[in-house]
Amino acid sequence: MASTSNSLTLPVLPLDDEVVLPGMVVPLDLSDAEVRAAVEAAQAAASEGKKPEVLLVPRVDGSYAGIGVLGRVEQVGRLADGDPGALIRGLRRVRIGSGTTGPGAALWVEGSEVTEGAEPGAGSADRQQSEAPGVVAELVKEYKALATSWLRKRGAWEVVDRVQQMDDVAQLADNAGYSPFLSLTQKVRLLETTDPVERLRFAVESLREHLAEQEVAESIAKDVQEGVDKQQREFLLRRQLEAVRRELSELNGDPEDEGEDYRARVEAAALPDEVRKAALKEVDKLERSSDQSPEGSWIRTWLDTVLEMPWNERTDDAYDIAGAKGVLDADHAGLEDVKERITEYLAVRKRRADRGLGVIGGRRGGAVLALVGPPGVGKTSLGESVARSMGRKFVRVALGGVRDEAEIRGHRRTYVGALPGRIVRAIKEAGSMNPVVLLDEIDKLGSDFRGDPASGLLEVLDPAQNHTFRDHYLEVELDLSDVVFLATANVMEAIPEALLDRMEVVQLDGYTEDEKVTIARDHLLERQLERAGLGSDEVTLDDAALRKLAGEYTREAGVRNLERAVARVLRKVAAEHELGERELPFTVDPDALRRLIGRPHHTPESAQDPAERRTAVPGVATGLAVTGAGGDVLFVEASLADPETGGSGLTLTGQLGDVMKESAHIALSYLRSRGAELELPVADLKERGVHLHVPAGAVPKDGPSAGVTMTAALASLLSGRQVRTDVAMTGEVSLTGRVLPVGGVKQKLLAAHRGGVTTVIIPKRNEPDLDDVPADVLAGLDVHAVSDVRRVLELALTPASSEVPVAA
Repeated sequence: MASTSNSLTLPVLPLDDEVVLPGMVVPLDLSDAEVRAAVEAAQAAASEGKKPEVLLVPRVDGSYAGIGVLGRVEQVGRLADGDPGALIRGLRRVRIGSGTTGPGAALWVEGSEVTEGAEPGAGSADRQQSEAPGVVAELVKEYKALATSWLRKRGAWEVVDRVQQMDDVAQLADNAGYSPFLSLTQKVRLLETTDPVERLRFAVESLREHLAEQEVAESIAKDVQEGVDKQQREFLLRRQLEAVRRELSELNGDPEDEGEDYRARVEAAALPDEVRKAALKEVDKLERSSDQSPEGSWIRTWLDTVLEMPWNERTDDAYDIAGAKGVLDADHAGLEDVKERITEYLAVRKRRADRGLGVIGGRRGGAVLALVGPPGVGKTSLGESVARSMGRKFVRVALGGVRDEAEIRGHRRTYVGALPGRIVRAIKEAGSMNPVVLLDEIDKLGSDFRGDPASGLLEVLDPAQNHTFRDHYLEVELDLSDVVFLATANVMEAIPEALLDRMEVVQLDGYTEDEKVTIARDHLLERQLERAGLGSDEVTLDDAALRKLAGEYTREAGVRNLERAVARVLRKVAAEHELGERELPFTVDPDALRRLIGRPHHTPESAQDPAERRTAVPGVATGLAVTGAGGDVLFVEASLADPETGGSGLTLTGQLGDVMKESAHIALSYLRSRGAELELPVADLKERGVHLHVPAGAVPKDGPSAGVTMTAALASLLSGRQVRTDVAMTGEVSLTGRVLPVGGVKQKLLAAHRGGVTTVIIPKRNEPDLDDVPADVLAGLDVHAVSDVRRVLELALTPASSEVPVAA
């Protein structure tokens, strides 16, 4: 066991990132408070003529080692960086004892010098002597060889000579403390190992492990360097090969090789300055990359996209306003609002061009129109007509079901399979920078974790911003200000508010029956004759047959089902002719329709027997509503519970929304509060439950416009007076009996006209909306604008003389 002697009392100088072993000379920074306190305490305690001594103790994770080193302060001055410092030499190991007191602010401890020897159980002191001639000598030799090999690689020849001159085991072992590759824990182990042989053995093992790691690292570095050298040689050879091919191409005049030269293509292309600068920068990268590099493929694809863009291609607008209006009228019957708006847009552009005001501040102020209406009214085909009337290219962008924002703004080029967004692809497909772009089904956009495509369209559709649109794939500015954007949607409420704010909404409320007949005769019939393999001289449909198809075989705002009905008729005629059952030419009249395609499916309520009509009994009223497919006629039915069965309150069925349910409660509350004025027996409602039902229960319904219809149905039920069969109504009702305005009046009147209704009741404040209703529809309707529910009941209910008793 290591023996101890020579008790000492010393100030502790803690070392946090360093371990000092005997024989080592180290500079220490006195700017550290603990170091400075220890040195000053040692100076204060040192006797005259003797250098101060401190106890150097390493500190690991806040804990002191059990053994320190007696250090002598050789010199106090300044370090190379100018900070105060001290030069301290490590002398002997000291085992730390208990704490004590001393001068200064330093920590003082009592310790005893360690006389180095063999550890217990290792053969006592005789082991070192017995191993010295053999094992220890071999250990010393191996350490010198390993240390010399490592030091020579670092160029430390002076240190090599000093190590070779050392023969003392303890001195060699402690010399390993200078090794920078040893961790703090390993150096503490060297300090606390008092057996010199064990200490040297640990130093040899550590040095051997480090040299092995260094050898592996050098091998890896060599392999990497060889790979880099090979790539550099390959790059140089390929560059030389390209130069040779270029020279041969110039000598032979081969145009195919010139086409592959991207630099020549970029320089020859008519690109904007910023785009040319970006393209040449990518060409430089391409020339520096190898053919095997994936980056080269990305760059080539990007350059191809940029070179294919029609940067300076523009079509001249056709400013024949009368001719453009003629094109719109020829392509579409009705839709006067849309055609008028397009005509206005063209007229303004013509006047600006005539006065040299085509461009202001780099912006052309392209129009952004949103065509909102039910399916089948011609929103999509209208875009082609607009392009034709303006003399521009047309391209359609289908947005239905798009859920990824990158579909609009493009993918980053770093992604595999990256592509520009749909807007850029549309411009490239059109081959012009000023096409008409139709954003179809913009209300069907979705959003998920990949982003919100509707938000990506905000910059595209904003005339104040889209002159500097930047696609994520191209990363160059694209001027979209001269593009005419048209958007289509079925339901305006489904369009995000911020996006809707950037568009001018034009409502397409559907066609009248006369317009449907005109469209079928002038457009649909010709197209379906061709598809059925028939000629216009072989089969004809007279206007009466087309009118019956539009009015009784289909019921819609648009003409899509009407076209299908025409196709069915023509297919049937073609099949009968091929079977020898029908001679051509043949004229289809209304009587022939039943034989060809069966009975009508949508007989108007007014055409039914009076006893079979829904309003033939009290408690049923006809209302008007707007759905995603346009205007529609709906019925509201009311009934009272049998007094003997009991029950009270209001029951609502028909899949009604919250707003529609509230309308029912308001209608019932109004009648209860005004029963005496309206001469209605409302007293017994306390004992009898009221049931309101809106048929077509599988279809969700909501909105306040059925308020007056529900009021009329309940008043009819309580009074026993039927609601007139020819009357339909719409309007919101208040608790005070006021009739409040609603939306979609034009669509509702069109639906009433299709349904055979002749009298319509609307709110007084919706009277200005009648200006938008076609004149032929208004001529067939008797429209009453009212502001009070009492007037609604006067108009809607049959006279008191024709009352029918209320069912008990």
